[in-house]
Amino acid sequence: MKLNKKQLLKISISMALAGTFAAPTVYAQDEEQKDDSILEEVIVTAQKTEQNLQEVPMSISAVDGDIMDEIRSGGSDIRFLSGRVPSLIVESDFGRVFPRFYIRGLGNTDFDLNASQPVSLIYDDIVMENPMLKGFPVFDMERVETLRGPQGTLFGRNTPAGIVKFDSVKPSQDMNGYAKIGFGSFRQTSFEGAIGGALNDNWSARVSYLHDQRADWVRNEPGLVDPSLALVNNINGDGDLEGYTEDAYRVQVAYDGDAFSALFNLHGRDLSGTARVFRANIIQPGTNDFVPGYDRRVVSHDGGNAQDVKSMGWSAKLEWDLDNDMTVTSITGYETVEAYSRGDVDGGYGASFLPWMGPGFIPFPAQTADGIPDHNQTTQEFRLSQASDSMFWQVGVFYFDEHLEVESFNYSDLTDVHTGYATQVQDTTAYAVFGQADFYLSDETTLTIGGRWSDESKDYTAAVPLHPFGGDPVAPASVSTSAGNFSGNISISHVLDDDTNIYARIARGFRAPSIQGRVLFGGAITVADSETIHSIEAGFKKELWDNRARLNSSVFYYQMNDQQLTAGSGSANVNQLVNADKTVGYGFETDLTAKLAENTLLTLGLSYNHTEIQDANLTVSPCGSNCTVLDPAGAIEGTVSIDGNSLPRAPRWMSNLILKHIIPLDGGDIVLSTDWAYRSEINFFLYESREFRGDPLLEGGLRIAYETEKWVAGFYGRNITDQDKLIAAIDFNNLEGIVNDPRIWGIDFQYNF
Repeated sequence: MKLNKKQLLKISISMALAGTFAAPTVYAQDEEQKDDSILEEVIVTAQKTEQNLQEVPMSISAVDGDIMDEIRSGGSDIRFLSGRVPSLIVESDFGRVFPRFYIRGLGNTDFDLNASQPVSLIYDDIVMENPMLKGFPVFDMERVETLRGPQGTLFGRNTPAGIVKFDSVKPSQDMNGYAKIGFGSFRQTSFEGAIGGALNDNWSARVSYLHDQRADWVRNEPGLVDPSLALVNNINGDGDLEGYTEDAYRVQVAYDGDAFSALFNLHGRDLSGTARVFRANIIQPGTNDFVPGYDRRVVSHDGGNAQDVKSMGWSAKLEWDLDNDMTVTSITGYETVEAYSRGDVDGGYGASFLPWMGPGFIPFPAQTADGIPDHNQTTQEFRLSQASDSMFWQVGVFYFDEHLEVESFNYSDLTDVHTGYATQVQDTTAYAVFGQADFYLSDETTLTIGGRWSDESKDYTAAVPLHPFGGDPVAPASVSTSAGNFSGNISISHVLDDDTNIYARIARGFRAPSIQGRVLFGGAITVADSETIHSIEAGFKKELWDNRARLNSSVFYYQMNDQQLTAGSGSANVNQLVNADKTVGYGFETDLTAKLAENTLLTLGLSYNHTEIQDANLTVSPCGSNCTVLDPAGAIEGTVSIDGNSLPRAPRWMSNLILKHIIPLDGGDIVLSTDWAYRSEINFFLYESREFRGDPLLEGGLRIAYETEKWVAGFYGRNITDQDKLIAAIDFNNLEGIVNDPRIWGIDFQYNF
């Protein structure tokens, strides 16, 4: 028999560790009553307190560390999460850095290094604001939670679409760890390990480390260019692409006392490799099919390609237990990143005004780089909370300060000297006050009310000291913005029976104004006003088959006012920010986890997301290349209307499946698993055309492992059907595309202690 909510609360308070509101074990069963055929309880921290996932009144998915390790086999970066839970897409035009997250179709396609996103990424309680921070490698991870819908109360900073929240494995008094080494396709080698345990009765520590490298697998063939042009590949070393070397670390030290606890976290990353590979004219006009002769492993570039990212950060989480079951929490964070990313943006060689060009028609050469020479981010949160028999409440303040400097370079092909140079400097300051309370109206019904006032200001300056076309330098121009707004949520959850919870939630989210100044090629500084979202959601969370299955489903509708969108010029390498009058979305999400048998586990997810831009006056410039535009002409010559279009990179249908089966043997187990992710067709840009859209994509992986108590030996494959698909495009120069990674195979060995 399950415990009611008040009984659960009393047990949780008695089990509180250093002020953290903990949840009891599954249904308080005795050891002899436990059954390996039932599902374990899933504990999440979506509301800044530990809760059973089934009791959180919102649409949320959690993936534990073991599942993540299997899915990211072979050196997958943070994009491995894309499609692995309902309504979540992760993509990048930069490669292993600058991931862009979309939840329920809401995201931001902007590629500027000061771009803000409506999906917030929280890593060990610290918000990662700059897009170059968001790609920190995933290793030694306890779980990742995806919170769908506005999260404007407890987290608040840029969360109108939702949150992706990472929690690493924390230090404990138990000595434990692992060491893992792997080898895979394209001479990939990796090492990952962690060790942790007690330092004394109160102190513990954990050190985690990752090293991963892969050789280039895309050939840049000079033979496709005039053989006399020996310089074509000189500026790119051996000319080959897509290789990388990456190291990352995390050091954590924890203190656990009678009325005080602390957790200190130091982490960093060093990535060196190549940036995203752009491919000129690989799309057949009038279709989105590849041209005859296309080969994923061959390009012909005459520009350089390089990517280097270094980041470092630290955090301190301090908690004090006070009288009357009150807790004070302080979380301080600091992050800094330096980055440089250079690519051959036209995707080919030469130009129409030169004696050579290709593949296909190249109107003009485009080779650019963007870098962050200086950056720092400081965050501080103070929170006071209290738990009682009738309610649980928390109030707090939050402060954010960021300094960002961005450099943009233009290069002439066949040389390593930049011919254009622009700078951007942005300083952001934000603060917020917030509060939320769970009122236990009865043993079955809980009412949650929360609110947050946010205030944010930005000071921005852009200049062009070296004009790429020989013009006069452009003097610094400055823009400042300031905005405040209220966000919050109201939800109610009700226990229908021992196995079923239902809930309804109304939420409001807010994102402050954004500034963009891609001025190197003559673009102007543009500002997008604040965007707000109102969302309605209802769902149920049910356990089936005597706790052998868990089914969670939700339906939602949202309206976003003044949505911030990024519009390309269609004919030049510039972007601008615009606001859409209104965007609406609706759909559903379903998660099913089931133990089909004692040794067989199934996870299945399905989501539907309909998005629609509603603004009769909003027009954009379509592609500068020879594409087939499907939208009607706009009021301004050379533009098209996007009223009624879906949001870019927003598939309507997504599904995912993970199936895991264990075959017990004497001395160990054989573990078989496979995972699949599907998304339906997507549109790459705000306007619609026949060429710039992605076909439905289904990618799968498998893993076969032999596991003992201490040792694991595994064989894996990713993209095992070797899907070769267009996943992104560049529209200002030619019919240029970006494709997914090929199939890889590998083996790994792990020792646990």
